[in-house]
Amino acid sequence: MKVLILGGCGFIGRHLVHYLTSNDLAEVRVADKVPPQIAWLNDFHKEVFAKVEFVSCNLISTASTTKAFEIGDGTEFDVVINLAAETKYGQTDEIYEEGIKNLSLNCAKEAAKRAIKMYIEVSTAQVYNSDKKASNEDSKTAPWTGVSRYKLMVEEELRKIKGLNCIIVRPAIVYGIADKIGLTPRLIIGAVYKQLQEKMKLLWSKDLKMNTVYVEDVCRGLWHLVENGEIGQVYNMVDKSDTTQGTITDLVCRLFGIQHDYFGTVMSNFARMNMTDIVEDSNDKHLAPWSDACKENGIENTPLSPYLDQELLYNKHLYVDSSKIEGLGFQYKHPNLTIETLREIVKDYVDMGIFPKTLVP
Repeated sequence: MKVLILGGCGFIGRHLVHYLTSNDLAEVRVADKVPPQIAWLNDFHKEVFAKVEFVSCNLISTASTTKAFEIGDGTEFDVVINLAAETKYGQTDEIYEEGIKNLSLNCAKEAAKRAIKMYIEVSTAQVYNSDKKASNEDSKTAPWTGVSRYKLMVEEELRKIKGLNCIIVRPAIVYGIADKIGLTPRLIIGAVYKQLQEKMKLLWSKDLKMNTVYVEDVCRGLWHLVENGEIGQVYNMVDKSDTTQGTITDLVCRLFGIQHDYFGTVMSNFARMNMTDIVEDSNDKHLAPWSDACKENGIENTPLSPYLDQELLYNKHLYVDSSKIEGLGFQYKHPNLTIETLREIVKDYVDMGIFPKTLVP
């Protein structure tokens, strides 16, 4: 089987490449605008990418998209999995229009034109309404981040493309080695408070839903859908731990040996009315000691940052149900978020020389 992974040098992509190649599941091509040499791959993933074909292309361009799909012998890919998109929070509409909507539609239209047997679009569970009830695939949508607004636009447009054999996947917060925007900023902030020797204080409460899913399970789930999924359907992916802000914070504090508390209702409601100023002050507090720690450890360049965009600090529940994919026989190997998996993320970054070793217990 021939599989094309769009955006394959990214966080989920590099793990998917490893999963497919290590299990001899498919012949893999990776298409990405960022070459593996500068994608901050660890040594393990560098070895993985040496075994696959890589095509450098900017999928915002239709000509470049065509290049990504062309095999040259007259055959086509059996499966195309789209992981390519702008993932940074707090960007402008223009950036999301180009980097999410236009890019994704270019790829989907090319897949339809070539009658690709299965096209999987990886969206996000942030498209759902923030509710205290777990969202299934039929629940109300009300996206609350810029990324999710444009991801939902893409989903709606994909359904209009004639001949597109599409499955849509909506994962919760994806974490694991190489994660930079899921749980890693909170890990970095934990390290910062260890550096400051202060108690970490958080908005809202420990009950804020922040459901998670381990990156390996996302990769396993994607392949399970290749083999068992139904064209035209949407599938959520979320582990069984029902992760909350409290769950994550407790593990982060245990990992770094720090304490935490919550601001309470009055201060949190004040913050709700002054989010921009509160977030700016918070990021200023975290960025300086992180920079100092990097300098002390001889780290001149790192893609890691404690910066948290305002969108990720809203009082919005991410609460998801994944009974549908489980009904197809899928089971999670990592059903619960653990301190060991968080420690693995930090250790990998320390080994790469991009996370200050002195901040790790």
